[in-house]
Amino acid sequence: MQLGLDSFVAVQPDPVSGIAPTPVDRFAQLLEEVALADQCGLDVFGIGEHHRHDFLDAAPSVILGAAAARSKNIRLTSAVTVLSADDPVRVFQQFATLDLISRGRAEIVAGRGSFIEAYPLFGLALEDYDSLFTEKLDLLLKIREQTQVHWAGRHRAALEGQGVYPRPLQERLPIWLGVGGTPASFIRAGELGLPLMVAIIGGEPHRFRPLVDLYRRAGLKAGHAPEKLRLGLHMLGYVADTVKKAADEFFPGYARAFTAIGRERGWPPVTRAHYDALRGPTGALLIGDPAGVAAKILAVSEALGGVDRVSFQMSVASLPHPLMLRAIELLGSQVRPLLQTA
Repeated sequence: MQLGLDSFVAVQPDPVSGIAPTPVDRFAQLLEEVALADQCGLDVFGIGEHHRHDFLDAAPSVILGAAAARSKNIRLTSAVTVLSADDPVRVFQQFATLDLISRGRAEIVAGRGSFIEAYPLFGLALEDYDSLFTEKLDLLLKIREQTQVHWAGRHRAALEGQGVYPRPLQERLPIWLGVGGTPASFIRAGELGLPLMVAIIGGEPHRFRPLVDLYRRAGLKAGHAPEKLRLGLHMLGYVADTVKKAADEFFPGYARAFTAIGRERGWPPVTRAHYDALRGPTGALLIGDPAGVAAKILAVSEALGGVDRVSFQMSVASLPHPLMLRAIELLGSQVRPLLQTA
């Protein structure tokens, strides 16, 4: 099982001290996190895409290019690329360029995003949410397979044999499909034979098993080999030296972030009791000491019929930088070996 990190490059005041890093300092911290994750043997580092005041990840391919220069082995991916609001030609060019700079370490996780700011920002109609994604994913996959592309759709000018350059170092640039909880999205990933990245940020992970089974059945029915139907999880988590330390350090920033999001979406404020329930054996939060977190990851994997990759999302809690670095050390030095030997 691969283990990695996803970051939205959150820039918020420390919930305890009230001190916020400047955007310049936050990017310096991020690149230090990438370099440490690489040194510690983690498998993948992902950068999300948002167009909001509280995140600095509006240009993920640029950030990943800087990360490539600070690392040697770790795979570099989007988490996710909001494909509905972008041009598939430019997305492919950017990540093919990243692949060349990183010597074959680039990946794309394509999705529709969990926020809607990109649609009005780029002049797109929200009612075209699904058709935009379906059409642009089709074009992105076609570009991956063909240098000279013939394609026509409703939302973009047709391509009539134009070449799309540069081409990546990898023969086939890895493209994952990022999904939430919509059955149609799981079926689409299976029918296309794409690896699946599932965002599980609440509730109980085992409840996703019917959707994962739907993905696998759709893939097999479409004729794809089982080994192509890889499953990854994007989950909120944090590791510290003790369970109490992890729980207490992550809670203030987590509560502030999800209470703020909840105000936009009609959710109730986050309470410590709700948080502690999600930290429990069947909850979605991977928070604790290394042994406990590794055991929970393995339990989630068993519940879902096998997981190929788990990516931790820690940045939303706006943790002090030294705590983030310690968590990365523990993920690499203690959690990952436990997963590899299980």
